[in-house]
Amino acid sequence: MEELLERFYRYVKMDTQSQEECERVPSTAKQFSLAEQLLQELKDIGIKDAVLDKEHCYVYAHIPSNLGETEVPAIGFVSHMDTSPAVSGADVKPRLVENYDGGDILLSEQNGRVLSPDEYPLMKDLMGKSLIVTDGNTLLGADDKAGVAEIMTMASFFMNHPEIPHGKICIGFTPDEEVGNGTAFFDLKTFEAQFAYTVDGGTLGEIEYENFNAAAAKVEIVGKSIHPGDAKGKMVNAALLAMEFNSLLPADDVPEKTEGYEGFFYLESMEGHTEYSELSYIVRDHDREKFEGRKALLLSIQDKMNSKYGNGTVNVTLRDQYYNMKELIKPHMHLIDNAKKAFEKEGINPTVVAIRGGTDGATLSYKGLPCPNLSTGGANFHGRYEYACYDHMKIMVQVLINIVKEYSQWK
Repeated sequence: MEELLERFYRYVKMDTQSQEECERVPSTAKQFSLAEQLLQELKDIGIKDAVLDKEHCYVYAHIPSNLGETEVPAIGFVSHMDTSPAVSGADVKPRLVENYDGGDILLSEQNGRVLSPDEYPLMKDLMGKSLIVTDGNTLLGADDKAGVAEIMTMASFFMNHPEIPHGKICIGFTPDEEVGNGTAFFDLKTFEAQFAYTVDGGTLGEIEYENFNAAAAKVEIVGKSIHPGDAKGKMVNAALLAMEFNSLLPADDVPEKTEGYEGFFYLESMEGHTEYSELSYIVRDHDREKFEGRKALLLSIQDKMNSKYGNGTVNVTLRDQYYNMKELIKPHMHLIDNAKKAFEKEGINPTVVAIRGGTDGATLSYKGLPCPNLSTGGANFHGRYEYACYDHMKIMVQVLINIVKEYSQWK
């Protein structure tokens, strides 16, 4: 089995699922299992300064420049170690489907789950390739262990080929990206890169430097419970008010009806009863002005309902999560140009797309480290039908190598 595949299998079999609404970082102690594994592997390939933040679960390492007096930018690569809380990441059973024939893939006879190109049309472009799938009981974890494996394989390549000229290469692995805290304690001084890329995307060839502006919204509704036989003019049903609140949002501004640059309100969860109900939303828009308008709309609905039902009935709490990194990348478009060259050298026609989500790169950019995002070759993230194209993962390793080579010729 090739090095890249061995690494990927090893990583996805380790349960590193993060946890929502947890104040500590990392949100789950089990993420340290992969962090410690990566630390040892970095040392095993000869990287002497690899270090683990034992409090917050970040891994940092550097491959020194071999260019002598020639100065070029230190280039970093970042991927996250955690997997989504949406679907179990325990007991992952990866399987390689070689020479994919373009039809349905039975994930497991026991559960009858089928990965089908009828439902996931991108599979139709992968005939003849090798796909890595699960048994349908868990997610795969290609988000973002494909990126982790690709960075590690790239690092191994340069450590095994000291004759190839390169500048300083900086490596970083983060926890808790899936719950929005991936860079909460990321130490830029320890990382030491001047520019970086997150390797956390999907379809091969995609380069991303635009992402959503993002906020979380919690709507708390306080009602009044009265015996239903004597409720007229007295009961305030918080559950019904929750439904009313949601009805006042634009009906088409939801994830399942939007695409491209269209923003949305996503009702993630709702619970409650007559006396108290709670709605949890995520708010997304690429355009900062529209994003602020979406938050303002939530607050205006709060005020409208409080005028109708009494002050304190509805309370909206907003928390900004991350912002669009576009304006911070624009002064450093060499990051995009060099990534394009790196793909083109592998015969891949790259495409620049806007992320309908976010990455560690967005928050790193706002911390002062310009950091666009690159593809990994994975698809259907956060679900049981997640898969990765192994052929595309191998190309991505070479793309990362090519990027390092591009920056070794910096002028």
